[in-house]
Amino acid sequence: MRDKVATLASEFGLDMTPGVLMASGAILDSTGLQALLDALHTRGYQVLGPTLRDGALVLAEISTLDDLPRGIGDEQAAGHYRTRPRGDESLFGFAATAQSAKPLLFPADELLWRGTRTDSGFDVTRETGEPAPVALLGVRGCDLAAINIHDTVLLSRNAMDVHYASRRARSLLIAVTCATPAGTCFCASMGTGPRPGEGADLILTELLDADGHRFLVESHSPAGADLLASLPTVEATAADQEAAQGVVTSATTQMGRQMRTDDLRDLLYASAESPRWSDVAERCLACTNCTMVCPTCFCTSVEDVSDLSGDVDERHRVWDSCFSMEYSRLHGGAVRTSTSARYRQWLTHKLAAWPDQFGMSGCVGCGRCITWCPASIDITAEVTALREDAAHREATPAGPGTPSLPNTDR
Repeated sequence: MRDKVATLASEFGLDMTPGVLMASGAILDSTGLQALLDALHTRGYQVLGPTLRDGALVLAEISTLDDLPRGIGDEQAAGHYRTRPRGDESLFGFAATAQSAKPLLFPADELLWRGTRTDSGFDVTRETGEPAPVALLGVRGCDLAAINIHDTVLLSRNAMDVHYASRRARSLLIAVTCATPAGTCFCASMGTGPRPGEGADLILTELLDADGHRFLVESHSPAGADLLASLPTVEATAADQEAAQGVVTSATTQMGRQMRTDDLRDLLYASAESPRWSDVAERCLACTNCTMVCPTCFCTSVEDVSDLSGDVDERHRVWDSCFSMEYSRLHGGAVRTSTSARYRQWLTHKLAAWPDQFGMSGCVGCGRCITWCPASIDITAEVTALREDAAHREATPAGPGTPSLPNTDR
């Protein structure tokens, strides 16, 4: 899929073809990391990275290291999010930003065209402007995997999303290994972290130990290699490599959640009539929070708006959610009128139908849907409950009293 992005990028004069991983990596100190930011700005990139704003870690424009959340960590649990002081100088000592990189490449509200009434009729102008190059700093492994998923979903099908393609072709991804997973994280179960995988231009691992504060950096693309060559680095030692591997090992053992994935597709298809869907529906508010923070959900709707004079009309593409009853409305009414049916649709598509459609899971284990659910619904707990229900069904012969969904939505 990166080749697909590279092809699109070549249309804009950018080189995003896969590169060769540096065998031993290099070391940047804090001065070198600032030099990285300066080099990106010199090359015309708008640099977006993690920063503390209104008590939350968000992605925003970064100019200097002082904009990064130095010494700030996060606490995440079901329905709970707080930032906290770490008591050290770590710049990336948190699990994940409140929102992923999705809104930067796939905006929640995007103007498609604008129509203006004229004396001779109605003129329509389409939004065809080319976005400025953007460098995303601090991308976690889970969010990098989500970008790769969107590359597949939005670029590889016949109806390519040209707006996403334009932004993606002008993006440079600098991923950072996650050292302190939150209580809602389960990226290790999904194979997406804590070390970032395929798709990054550069991968950083922050090291903060007796040998000092430094960053092991590896290039994974020609653009990344070219950028790295311009920075003041020293060769990484075996001790640096060992320390970086220790960060990954430690983070893997700190995962707050786990999800068994070997049989998810068959489990969910076999659980279409499970009473668990009704149980979760009693708690679910259908507020759409989970889909709004999910880095892979891509459902959209189209809205037409006009000004008060009636002379200007705009068409916008906006995020939508399968938790909204209106989203499934056809000419004869809504297809999924109950919350149980909509939750079942979301979970089954994410973990079962998605692999059938795109050859990969639709979940990257970031845990945001757990953190930002006001009812504290936990996707890993629901899968476990469905697994237990399936085991119970296998152990109990079906009879006339076998429970089923209390609605007719399918």
